[in-house]
Amino acid sequence: MTDTTTDTTTDTTTDTTTEAVIDMTTDTTTDTVTGTKTDALAAPGADASAPDPVVDVAPVTAPVTDAERLRRWRMVLGGGGADGTGCELRGQDAAMDGALAALYGQGEGGRGKGGAGSGGGKRSAGLGASAPGVARWLGDIRTYFPSSVVQVMQRDAIDRLGLSAMLLEPEMLTAVEADVHLVGTLLSLNKVMPETTKETARAVVRKVVEQLEKRLTARTRATLTGALDRSARISRPRHRDIDWDRTIRANLKNYLPEYRTVVPERLIGYGRAAQSVKKDVVLCIDQSGSMAASVVYASVFGAVLASMRAIDTRLVVFDTAVVDLTDQLDDPVDVLFGTQLGGGTDINRALAYCQSRISRPAETVVVLISDLYEGGIRDEMLKRVAAMKASGVQFVTLLALSDEGAPAYDRDHAAALAALGAPAFACTPDLFPEVMAAAIEKRPLPVPDTTERR
Repeated sequence: MTDTTTDTTTDTTTDTTTEAVIDMTTDTTTDTVTGTKTDALAAPGADASAPDPVVDVAPVTAPVTDAERLRRWRMVLGGGGADGTGCELRGQDAAMDGALAALYGQGEGGRGKGGAGSGGGKRSAGLGASAPGVARWLGDIRTYFPSSVVQVMQRDAIDRLGLSAMLLEPEMLTAVEADVHLVGTLLSLNKVMPETTKETARAVVRKVVEQLEKRLTARTRATLTGALDRSARISRPRHRDIDWDRTIRANLKNYLPEYRTVVPERLIGYGRAAQSVKKDVVLCIDQSGSMAASVVYASVFGAVLASMRAIDTRLVVFDTAVVDLTDQLDDPVDVLFGTQLGGGTDINRALAYCQSRISRPAETVVVLISDLYEGGIRDEMLKRVAAMKASGVQFVTLLALSDEGAPAYDRDHAAALAALGAPAFACTPDLFPEVMAAAIEKRPLPVPDTTERR
């Protein structure tokens, strides 16, 4: 039997390394990167001048030392006698550990005295009571961690340590890493925010909105312009506007076998959507706290849609009251500060308002963005959706418009809407233009597979 030695040690927190496997019976070494074998000792009389075979060799990661493994485990476990590493952190490692300890420590009651920069001892969560201490911690994490990690740590700090009140101070807002979730938190604090902070908050919100507009505008406009052109049919099109598929199908009766061709007696072409308003779009947005990210994205998309002359856009937000923010669509920041996150939910009342504003049902798309926890009259809500669809309205239900998937939602209401032909699903911002294009062209919506499984 061949006696082989294989290193099976696995470290789940470190990168795996490629090592040679020594075949003890044949004195050859197998390079697991190239898959080639070479003699462990040169054979007597071997031609040393012979050229080596040309082999593509991938760079080999240096083996992780025991000391490095212990350092990484120490960073994960957080120190104290229970971690068992006996490793002491110094310099930047100690500072990083202190920043993590301030947030994720396990002190008594979840709030200890650890803070940024304290690298030893047992972790204990707490950032202290003063705004300067929190601002210093925010600066530390931006120094030691990438932006995506900073955003996660900020959200955790707001949730775990109750830092919402700190965001009411201008110096705090200048220290945070702005993202969609931070905007949602600021909007929820809008009514209690002092005047000295509101301008700083608006600057933070505007920065995020501009980033989103830059990312989403071009694709949305391109996708919807094409959908609008395809949805408008005319009978006397110019040559470049002819819809050849529909034209051929409409003229199959004029097929001439002897010439093996179809005589196009009637031409069908695409219209030019930009010449006039072709579609009406109503965005109906739930303002409940769980929908914060959806409100931000929907406001940006609302502004993009409103900038397209071929689309007449209406933006309606609701909780137990209904507010029409259409006249503010030219500035999504104004839209966002016109919302009030939280409170109850009356979907039926919101849909009643939207229904009253529909004048061209066959050319209207209604997008309801809600987790469907209805506090109003359920049966009336479903009747309104059925009535809108029967009149020709394209009705779209989004459980969320964000990158995080569907939040908790009312599955019974989602199933009831699906039975009416309005499937409810979560939608990412990148998918939203495709969903709107499908609704405008009156074709099946691109429902994500992950939502169907859920």
